[in-house]
Amino acid sequence: MTTSRISRFYKLSISERRAALLQDLAASRALKTSQVPLCQTSELPALSEAEQILNTGGLALEAADKIVENVIGLYSLPFGVALNAVLNGQDRLIPMVVEEPSVIAAASNAARMIREGGGFHGESLGDLMIAQVEIRKVPSFEKAQECILKHKEELLSAAGIALPGLVRRGAGPRDLVVRQLAADHLVVHLLIDCGDAMGANLVNTAAEAISERIAELAGGAAGLRILSNLTDQRRTRVRAKVPVAALVGPNMEKDSGGAIAVAIEEASIFAERDAYRAATHNKGIMNGLDSVVIATGNDYRAVEAGAHAYACRDGRYAPLATWRARGEFLEGEMVVPLALGVVGGTLRVHPSARLALGIAEVTSAADLAQLAASAGLASNLAALRALATEGIQRGHMSLHARSVAIAAGAI
Repeated sequence: MTTSRISRFYKLSISERRAALLQDLAASRALKTSQVPLCQTSELPALSEAEQILNTGGLALEAADKIVENVIGLYSLPFGVALNAVLNGQDRLIPMVVEEPSVIAAASNAARMIREGGGFHGESLGDLMIAQVEIRKVPSFEKAQECILKHKEELLSAAGIALPGLVRRGAGPRDLVVRQLAADHLVVHLLIDCGDAMGANLVNTAAEAISERIAELAGGAAGLRILSNLTDQRRTRVRAKVPVAALVGPNMEKDSGGAIAVAIEEASIFAERDAYRAATHNKGIMNGLDSVVIATGNDYRAVEAGAHAYACRDGRYAPLATWRARGEFLEGEMVVPLALGVVGGTLRVHPSARLALGIAEVTSAADLAQLAASAGLASNLAALRALATEGIQRGHMSLHARSVAIAAGAI
């Protein structure tokens, strides 16, 4: 995207928005792909094909019948884009699928403020998924641990043999950890690099391939063999710095930015000290993050489970994102476990998910995770700023009123 800062985009008709986005993306794509290759699922269709996908939701009834069971129809949600985002120096559009009014507008507005401070800065903190192999009735944990670790290379090799395609692509099993759960109960964590896949099926396959051998080595009985959705070895960090002047909106005192930044910091501290507030704080983050996950055909339930489990990692529920006022800037940071894929799964059969990746110009699974996390941090900033100033209801309910009017037949 040459620029994600599109003035008065909301004033355009739907067809005008589509044409503007796709034409700009097509024009900038040749330059970008010469610098950073896009992922294989991010091809942009022609405008006519894109319009058909967006008009129908992209999923044929026959395809839906093959994806899940007992299909009786299709269920649609609004598909929009958040504007103004800059991630690691590149202008990006953020595809979002969400039913809640104000989420996309709020994320776009917050991204505009963050843009004035240099945009989002994202990085991956690890790329490993966890396959859990549970072993019960272990005679001696110490002996079992010693024996399992002694045969680590054998077990990693066996897991790799079960994942030949992944290994060919340069990914695969990387390490193995033994954890004690009780005197006679342990779990082995097989750590796997899944490349650009989310990796659930890959991880489960590897766990099943080595479970009996691990049980034999431990002298116990194999229990469950499945991935963990607490993907704390596959986390994403995103940071943002907002000039306090950018926090000042229409009808506000021009010099109120510093006070707004302090109020946002105080709201962040409230969430850091109180689990009841932290739950709502994190819900606002997931408004943006989940919307990107859904748009790109990923598993938002897995993301939600991992995020909330990670929020409890120190024994109490805490906010995923924090904000601090520092001089002329408001600085925010979020770390979240985020296992997303840009190949396999729903992406193979859902044209809208592939279109979303194309609109976002995604280059890898890690890149998608950073973009989704950016949407989450933007949504969090928007909510905290609203709470610290006019209150959450004014802007939210003005947009919600349109839905009410439609339901009443007024629109």
